[in-house]
Amino acid sequence: MTFADHFSTVAARYATYRPTYPPALVDVLADRAPAGTAWDVGCGSGQLSVALAARFPRVIATDPAQALLDAATPAPGVEYRCASAEASGLPDHSIALVVAAQAAHWFDWPRFTAEATRVAVPGALLALVSYGILVVDGAEANAIIARYYHDDAGPYWPAGRAHVENGYRDLVLPGAVVSAPPLEMTAAWTRDELLGYLTTWSATVKLVAARGTGPLEAVHAALATCWADGERRTIRWPLTVKLSRRG
Repeated sequence: MTFADHFSTVAARYATYRPTYPPALVDVLADRAPAGTAWDVGCGSGQLSVALAARFPRVIATDPAQALLDAATPAPGVEYRCASAEASGLPDHSIALVVAAQAAHWFDWPRFTAEATRVAVPGALLALVSYGILVVDGAEANAIIARYYHDDAGPYWPAGRAHVENGYRDLVLPGAVVSAPPLEMTAAWTRDELLGYLTTWSATVKLVAARGTGPLEAVHAALATCWADGERRTIRWPLTVKLSRRG
């Protein structure tokens, strides 16, 4: 099966600039899952995979883009494999946690849910995690990023982005719903680190291919008027967390 490859061309930047998930998220997943192996589906360069290894004895992290796996962070207990969400190659009833972080909106949904049900042990936790547009300290900087997101990058977001923007409302997991507390992801970044993150957006990849780097350079210049060189600001991403338990 072919897949929409939005990130291989920016794999190194993806590994460098994508934010990492908070320990509180890993605790929520581990506390609600039975003991056993975690499958990080669409793992990218391992932003969640490495964190999961703190609470799970084995983490199998899969992604169909080998370039992302080549840039992934190695960690004890984490095994990276090139495989799709819809055809993992994992044995039946072998996984205690199936989790897709910032990835489920790219899946063939019916085929993925069938695969997740197949590999999950009875009582396994199925989890979707997503984050949307960031919030940065400082109203002016925040407005600049919002304009870039909607006006410049907006026409270039792939169709799957709609799932992120509506909080995965239409992605229904099989099994019984499990509650999760409100969570957010945070980072303390310089202006340049934030710009690096913008270059990893799927819409930015398409925007640069179509129009060049001008829009990104304009964002950099605008931020420089209100954000000093080397200054670190807190970036926040409210997390969408959807959980269910396999019967």
